[in-house]
Amino acid sequence: MKAKESTTPASNREENARPRSSTASILLVSAFAGSLLYFAHAVFIPIALALLFALLLSAPVEALNRKGLPRSASALLILMIFLVVIGEGVNLLWVPSQTWLAAAPRTAQTIQRKIGPAARIVERIDALTRRADHLTDDKTSPAQPASSAAPEGASGLLVRTQGALIAGITVIVLTLFMLAAGPPVLARMSATFASNLHYSGMLQVIEAVRSEVGRYYATIALINIGLALATFAAMLALGMPNPVLWGVMAGVLNFIPYVGSAMTFVILTVIAFVSFDGVGRVLAVSGSYLALATLEGQVVQPLLVGQRLDLNPIIVFLALWFGGWFWGIPGIVLAIPSLVALKVAAEHHAHGALLVEFLSPSKVKRFKPRKPRTDQTAS
Repeated sequence: MKAKESTTPASNREENARPRSSTASILLVSAFAGSLLYFAHAVFIPIALALLFALLLSAPVEALNRKGLPRSASALLILMIFLVVIGEGVNLLWVPSQTWLAAAPRTAQTIQRKIGPAARIVERIDALTRRADHLTDDKTSPAQPASSAAPEGASGLLVRTQGALIAGITVIVLTLFMLAAGPPVLARMSATFASNLHYSGMLQVIEAVRSEVGRYYATIALINIGLALATFAAMLALGMPNPVLWGVMAGVLNFIPYVGSAMTFVILTVIAFVSFDGVGRVLAVSGSYLALATLEGQVVQPLLVGQRLDLNPIIVFLALWFGGWFWGIPGIVLAIPSLVALKVAAEHHAHGALLVEFLSPSKVKRFKPRKPRTDQTAS
């Protein structure tokens, strides 16, 4: 009995004696990778967006491929449908959005007029501040000739437009290539960077991430379409101008958890405050959207999505904040899909229980990791 007990720690010591990467080297590599992603964001953002779109569009491509259509033809067809839908949506919203942007100064004047005494106090403080600035400028700084910055502004706008066009073409081409390649090619590419994982195991993880994330966002898209239609009907019934614009805005912003619905609530309240004179109609607009958002977030989404892919609200908020600071709007777009993909990959890993529990809400039961299929093949 004692001999058996003494052999077990020895075997553990032999396994623990294997060389491992030190903490300093891991931190150094992580810092280098983060710096590279931050400073070379113009290169990596199109690649990340192409990965996201390929992940979301792979399900219909695989469905058409199973029906006999070649993978490249199905990828081209699905990508064309996706681009046409986006183009028609932008074209539908272009006129009302431009109308509201053109009326922005008049809207600001209306808000200032309705606020009343508070606006006058702000104007007085601003006037005193301007007088103090003029006094200090006259005493300390000499008069300087105004520089003509119009050519620089025009050239900067041209450079930004050219960069956005190149990035958009890169995203489209990379998405087409990834959809045409399919999960097996992506698995082989990923397995070259992970020597301790077999090709079949990597293919299983990629297939799980593709199917689960695609199903998750397809369900979220249907929920947001329903929210957009309900918001449109409510705004139309309450007499809000351009109800189509506010319905689409509610559906699009709802893809950003918590923050998107809060932004929609604030915008609708401000527009109702400008458009209506009575306080009752303003409260009706804000209250109706608040009821719709609460019904969607507390009843519809948990019922259709379930709790398995639910995320911790604190982690979601931190991911949105860090993604916006790191990569701007693309970082916000990529934050939640990255968390969902990370959670799905951790569910299919033998040692991913702690990560799944870290990403899950506190109400979720203790996670039991799935037995990977690679153990059976290896044995």
